[in-house]
Amino acid sequence: MEPMEITVDNFEEKVLKADKPVMVDFWASWCGPCKMLSPVIDGIAEKRDDVLVGKVNVDEQQELAMKYGVMSIPTVIVFKNGEEFKKSVGVSPEAALLAMFED
Repeated sequence: MEPMEITVDNFEEKVLKADKPVMVDFWASWCGPCKMLSPVIDGIAEKRDDVLVGKVNVDEQQELAMKYGVMSIPTVIVFKNGEEFKKSVGVSPEAALLAMFED
């Protein structure tokens, strides 16, 4: 499945009220490291049915970026049961991102 586009309007429904863990990639179109990470995020979305994956464009959704303390991008946050669970800043390999779902 393709990653969902997450906005301030659908964040509560798609992330906070999700019945599965949600990985949210905070990115921007001009960000080189974000472009490197994007295929990894897309791959996780394709491979894993037990989690949801979304992307937040920080240029368009500055309110969400500020709310979750995103100071540099890419930042990936995993949410579980409506709560921020784990955060990763910078480009990470797929294995490291998948490990974010573990307790």
